[in-house]
Amino acid sequence: MLNRRESRKVSHSFLCIEMELTMKSALLTVLLLAAAALPSSAQSVPQLPFESVPNPLKLPDDIHFGEIAGVAVNSKGHVFVFSRGNSIGPSYMATAAQLLEFDATGKFVREIGKNLYAWSYAHAVRIDKDDNIWVVDKGSDMILKLNPQGRVVWVFGRKGEASHYMVPPDAASTLSGLLSRAGVAVTPPANNTPRNPVPVHRDNAFNQPTDVAWDSQGNSYFSDGYVNSRVGKANARGEWVASWGSLGNGPGQFDTPHGVAVGPKDEVFVADRGNRRIQVFDPSGTFVRQFTIDVPVSATGKVVFGEARPDLKTGSQAPGAPDALCMTRGPNPVLFVGDLYPSRIYKVSLEGKVLGVYGGPGRNLGEFGWIHAIACPSENEIWVGELINWRVQKLVTKGSAPRTAGR
Repeated sequence: MLNRRESRKVSHSFLCIEMELTMKSALLTVLLLAAAALPSSAQSVPQLPFESVPNPLKLPDDIHFGEIAGVAVNSKGHVFVFSRGNSIGPSYMATAAQLLEFDATGKFVREIGKNLYAWSYAHAVRIDKDDNIWVVDKGSDMILKLNPQGRVVWVFGRKGEASHYMVPPDAASTLSGLLSRAGVAVTPPANNTPRNPVPVHRDNAFNQPTDVAWDSQGNSYFSDGYVNSRVGKANARGEWVASWGSLGNGPGQFDTPHGVAVGPKDEVFVADRGNRRIQVFDPSGTFVRQFTIDVPVSATGKVVFGEARPDLKTGSQAPGAPDALCMTRGPNPVLFVGDLYPSRIYKVSLEGKVLGVYGGPGRNLGEFGWIHAIACPSENEIWVGELINWRVQKLVTKGSAPRTAGR
């Protein structure tokens, strides 16, 4: 039995322990509340366990990649690359578009559409559920549907006639600057850009289009694009039925809609690059929601072109501004998104939660220079097209089994 003195010591010890536990509990509560209050940009995001496969595509000796504008994969595992290669013409405004196909082992199969009238400046290639090949050419303002054999089936848009000068959207702003520097008195309008005056939206006509996607009913959605700042829609028969959007930063407005994808509920996801966000719409164009990608920029890695601006919150060069967009197939898809700076791949849920990140700027495998295109046959295999590094990288999850053909 304890005496009075020993009893006081035991009571004191228990009191100290209880106070220490209370303080630790309070500190833990404060830390948890502080973490919850942090903006998403300050929260940690796991690294995706990808690795880059060396030399995934084998080119013939007489064909070379240029800037990789588009990449896509069909049901057989064949890879289609829309490259700004086969450049023909002067140094400025030369034709730069070449569509190449490789089999599932990376062996070169063929060039598709050689000497095609629409070729001008490659921007995107996509494959639909029937393995039709769709190409988006920013320079000719055209989007084409080709059958699996590579023959043109549908034509959207029209290339400018070669018989006379058709004014491109940047002609007025460019010429006024040239004339002024040459000493000619000019009075350019305020806000002298290719988007001023605001272009008139016309059915079946594009102004530097960027991408295409389809819903479960066979409707096509076109992001259009650098000048028109809208999304166009055609039905399953190829008939133009609607468009929505205008230049701005409000809901349903765009600043360079640069990519488009459609989810299993037929929600339309638009990569609103200049506004550094992804907007989501229903099939009629009604705004549903939007989200941004906010992941801290690491100090490691040197950009391969341009200026590093981790502080930017808007604009095409801002971290997380969606330049490339791909949605995996199936009932539970995810988005893979790529940006120009700092040239990273983000895995994102359809509600906008960033699930992982991979890569960074550089010229080596697993590094990127201006991600412009992503194909995502599965969550364990994605293909990435780069503008500055002139290459396609195949990324696979470490330790994953090889993908079999089919969807």
